[in-house]
This record gives sequence, C-alpha cells and structure tokens, in this order.
Amino acid sequence: MTLKTRIILVDDHTLFRKGLTELLEQSGSIEVSAFTGNPDEVVMLLKAHRPDVIIIDLNMPGTDGITLMQQLRAAGFGLPVLILTLSEAEDDLARALRAGANGYLLKSMEPDEVVDAILRAQRGETVVAPAMTAKLVRLYDQKDHDTSSLLDALTPREREILSHLSRGESNKAIARTLDISHDTVKLHVRHILAKLNLSSRVEAAVFAVEHKVAPGGRGEGR
Repeated sequence: MTLKTRIILVDDHTLFRKGLTELLEQSGSIEVSAFTGNPDEVVMLLKAHRPDVIIIDLNMPGTDGITLMQQLRAAGFGLPVLILTLSEAEDDLARALRAGANGYLLKSMEPDEVVDAILRAQRGETVVAPAMTAKLVRLYDQKDHDTSSLLDALTPREREILSHLSRGESNKAIARTLDISHDTVKLHVRHILAKLNLSSRVEAAVFAVEHKVAPGGRGEGR
C-alpha cells in the first residue's frame, strides 16, 4: 500500500481548516495528521506527529506564517513549509520565498492543484500558485543583474543542473539523470544560487527559463 503524505495544517479559520482537510484527504494521497489555529501549538504537534509537510496560513492573529516558519527553522525543523494565503501581493510572495518557504499557495487554487503542490514539495521541489507565476517573473525582472557575466561564472555542469531546475526537477531526480550523488547536486545548487545572486530554486528556475539556459552552453539572452 502506498504511504500517504502526512501534513499539518495551521490556519486560524475553523471552517476553512476543516473544509480543506476533508478535500485533501479525499485525494487518497494526503493524510492531515493534525490541524490547529493556534501557532503556539505547532511545535508540540510537529514533535508528536512528525509530518512530511506543513502548511501555514500567511496572516494569523498575533503572528504571521513567515515569522512562524522562521521560528520553526531556528528550532531545527527542516521539513518543507508551504505558505497558504488569499494574498496575491508581490511583496508577500517575495517575503515568503526570501525567507525560505518551499512554496506559496493561494486559497483560490483547485484542490487537485494543492494536492499536487504538497506532493511536489515533499519531493524537494519549490512550488508557486499558477496565478503567481507572472508576479514571480516580474520580481526577477526587478533585479539588476548583468546576465552575461553571471552566466559566464557558471561551469558547464552548473548550467546543466540549472536547465534541470527550470523543469522543476528535484535534487534526487537530477542526481538520477546525471548519475551523480544527491549531495553533489545540492552542492551545485548552492553554488548556482550564490553565483547568480539568487535566494531560491524558484528564482533559479525563472532565471533559466527567461535566459534560455541550455546544458553546457550559454544563455541566449532576452
């Protein structure tokens, strides 16, 4: 029997929390191990249930999802964190990704889209609501990069891995394709982000798509 992906849902709206729980569990691939509207209970629930992914509402009384995520990271919890919100503001998207969120989901998404995002996050991918893609590209366009010199700084192997990132592949999938270790891929990804002055895999993927990065070759520019 296929193991279900276990999640914890943190949202202060009771009806939404219960409704989303039912929708996710109907998929057959998600198990909501626990849910709460109280951020103070999250650490206890994580220790008790050890979920695969946690979904956190962006705006809650007394705190916000990004602050809670940062507190969890500081406490040593390294599981994927998905921010779930009504907000389509670019600033909120930028804050979440900059802080290390593994995804930014909208409450207006279809249930099957949320299920897919959760499963991809568990596999190590970074996911963004389809409606936010254009905003993500604009965020990238606001960066003042010298694209040519940045690409020149990448090795052929790094450009190859960057092209795989543009297709949303996880580190494990890239490692299998290139026949290298998972740790080697992680190291290359860190080097790519540092050389391109980027903060997340999502930004790296957008960079690769925007500049048509091909394995072993230079980007074609815009």
